Amino acid sequence: ELEVYEKFEVIGEYNLLLMLFDYDLMSLELELAFRECHLEEDYSSLFYVARSLMILQAIFGTIPKIIYKGNCGKRVADMIVRMRKETSGLDDQMKSQISRLILIDRTVDLITPVLSQLTYEGLIDEQIGLKCTKFPSELLKQREQESINPNEDTQSTVRQTVRLNSGDNLYAEIRDLNFQAVPGILSRQAKKISAAYAERHDAVSVSQIKQFVTKLPSIQAAKKSLANHTTITEILKKITDDSAFRDKLQFEQEMIATVDIDKINPHIEELLATGQPITKVLRLVCLQSLVSNGLKPKLFEFYCKEILQAYGYEYLPTLINLEKIGLLTTQQPKVYSSIRKALRLLVDDVNEQQPTDISFAYSGYAPLSVRLAQYFTEDKLSWKGAEEVLKMIPGEFNEITQLTVGGLSEKGIEKNDTTLVFFIGGCTYAEVAALRFLSKQEEGNDFIIATTKLLNGSSLLETLIDDMSKANAKPH
Repeated sequence: ELEVYEKFEVIGEYNLLLMLFDYDLMSLELELAFRECHLEEDYSSLFYVARSLMILQAIFGTIPKIIYKGNCGKRVADMIVRMRKETSGLDDQMKSQISRLILIDRTVDLITPVLSQLTYEGLIDEQIGLKCTKFPSELLKQREQESINPNEDTQSTVRQTVRLNSGDNLYAEIRDLNFQAVPGILSRQAKKISAAYAERHDAVSVSQIKQFVTKLPSIQAAKKSLANHTTITEILKKITDDSAFRDKLQFEQEMIATVDIDKINPHIEELLATGQPITKVLRLVCLQSLVSNGLKPKLFEFYCKEILQAYGYEYLPTLINLEKIGLLTTQQPKVYSSIRKALRLLVDDVNEQQPTDISFAYSGYAPLSVRLAQYFTEDKLSWKGAEEVLKMIPGEFNEITQLTVGGLSEKGIEKNDTTLVFFIGGCTYAEVAALRFLSKQEEGNDFIIATTKLLNGSSLLETLIDDMSKANAKPH
């Protein structure tokens, strides 16, 4: 992008491993990790997961407890134990700053990524696209050109890279909120900025003028941030107000509530008939399959036949891939309803403005992955029946205790409840928002999030489509 590649004299390889996206979010950005592990049975990416966790332990001390759910989680946990033996526990002399590590295999919860994210940051990623926190600044060009000040040089501002992270105070406040709550906060921010500018009229003395001038850069930065997020909100609102988005959302709500899950869905038929991008269709068909624990044979055959007729037989390998991974299957034992009830995945009367539960991220659906993280870190007595349901969820489960400072286990460490949740196979921004919400609920109970890739339903499915040159995979 900067056109400097030709100026490099020496080009080498750097083992980057985890990239810090924010103060509590890291990613390996291994785009094909999910496909490699669960489709191609290539587990090399798990080595990088284990290696990065070993480096974290070398810096922050041995993590006393490792909890894993899912087969890839077990592989990583075993690698960590083996690597510590090989290094003779060189990180044992440092007191741990992390209480526990939770390894969650993406296949444990395939429903969450195919649902529509409804947080501000999640919607940006779904509808516009975020790449390593980078926002496509060209979308802000129109706002720059329509700036109040016609003499402002917009050429330079348009070309600047827009990074969306906690360095932007306004973004840090709104990114994890349900999108419905965002316009009200932007309105309040606009009033605060107007009031701050109005202070210049009260500045009479030299000291008062000097004080206002000192605050001016931060006010101008806040104004620019507000303008950016107002533009982004307008783009997203246009999408969320569209009937197509609302129809999709209604379909998803019906599916997670298990309404008419054994029937041919008219919304999917409409998408097929109108030739919508194949990832849009696959997300909905996969969702229906997942909540049904597999489609009835006739329904499965109908959807596969319709997809191949609508998009071509070159997608037959893709359907086979989805079946192999477990995203699109024929009928299996019904366990989703039991899991949903025991772990309170469906929550009625969600307050999207002032949430009290992680289900705000999907307007009534609590991500199973985050609910598991919550279960692993809370008093088990308040989770009646959850232990039995845990066995129904695919993948192995276990807890490993690692010896720490002076041979002591977790009890020997000063009280500090920081949990590192590592998603193997990728996670969504809405799941990140839900974990941040849990961090805010109880003081001292902090979550750090790491993942192999930040993804959404479309980007996940794109990695499973064999011939992407023939796929109109990006949503309009």
